[in-house]
Amino acid sequence: MKANRQDFLNFICQTSPSPIGLEIERAAGSYLYTTDGKRYLDFISGIGVANVGHSHPKVVAALCTQAKQYLHVMVYGEYRLKPQIALAKKLVSLLPSPLNQVYFTNSGTEANEGALKLAKKYSGRKHLIAFDGSFHGDTQGACSVTGREIYRKPFEPLLPNVSFLPFNKIEALDAIDDSVAAVITEAIQGEGGIRVPDDDFLPALRARCNAVGALLIFDEVQTGFGRTGRHFALEHWGVVPDLITFAKSMGGGMPLGAFVGRRELMASLSTDPPLSHVTTFGGHPVSCAAALAALEILLDEGLAAQAEKKGQQIRERLRHLAQRHKGILEIRGKGLMIGMELDSAKRTQALVEDVLKDGLILGWTLHSDRVIRIMPPLNLSEEELEEGLHCIEKAWA
Repeated sequence: MKANRQDFLNFICQTSPSPIGLEIERAAGSYLYTTDGKRYLDFISGIGVANVGHSHPKVVAALCTQAKQYLHVMVYGEYRLKPQIALAKKLVSLLPSPLNQVYFTNSGTEANEGALKLAKKYSGRKHLIAFDGSFHGDTQGACSVTGREIYRKPFEPLLPNVSFLPFNKIEALDAIDDSVAAVITEAIQGEGGIRVPDDDFLPALRARCNAVGALLIFDEVQTGFGRTGRHFALEHWGVVPDLITFAKSMGGGMPLGAFVGRRELMASLSTDPPLSHVTTFGGHPVSCAAALAALEILLDEGLAAQAEKKGQQIRERLRHLAQRHKGILEIRGKGLMIGMELDSAKRTQALVEDVLKDGLILGWTLHSDRVIRIMPPLNLSEEELEEGLHCIEKAWA
């Protein structure tokens, strides 16, 4: 039975004036199937969620098995839940020392909220620093460190004592002093237009935080779990933050996030007072079971290496396309996190709408209105890769 479009508009709160409105019947692998019999190749993966593809059989099997055993049983951290412990242990085994203890949340926004609260509690400092162009979430705390006025302005006043520095400018880092509790940054800015920092920026940021005793938080909500051609984007620069946050693809399609730090730091949440930061549904056992299955798929199928190889293929083809069309200004990114910057918002919107008619879903947002995000599942086939590129090339013919 189809969902009524007018009911969708009447009863579901709309987040944009013109929602895409595809009515999804099912999703599998790299494709979405709609109730009108059409098939769409998903080159945005639910904005970076479907790293292992949609409805991966191993993920579905894992969550079904767990759902038969138990669902929610107690607020986070009170009972020993095997799915949580197994996932945390596996995740820590892949992260550099001393990132060795995990706090699970429901989302990336909540992961960033928890990391920011922890940094202030542990350090006793109140000042937070973030970067222009950043995006860290939509709650008031996460929005407060989002470096785009269009997101913050309607909800001000937000958190006090937040400063913004230009992203990828080493000379600006001198503004970080011993009043700063934490500096939060995306390893690669996603919503800001797939902005990749120069090789020396994040190491310099780490050194400056060390010098003044500020904690460094990496937001890897979009970049984690193979997306950039490494298990985690921090591996590109060899920089280890004090806290790292995850979500999106972490749950294999289920809602799940986390922040991870060293035990000494994480222990601040259990004392003075106890229960300093709690969640009812964070680390839901079904989500954790799905996430462990997704992580094992990532490792067993070598998806980070696949993302590196396929990302190079896509960027190379798009750069050839850019040589023939002046409307394409730049192709940038790492792995399968790719930005294609065009010369106008009008052209960007037209391209996204054109390829959608041809069965390809690309990412485009109103607030990065000249950048198309390309973030397909990491395990898309060569045939699917070729199908998507052909569709993009065809739109420029």
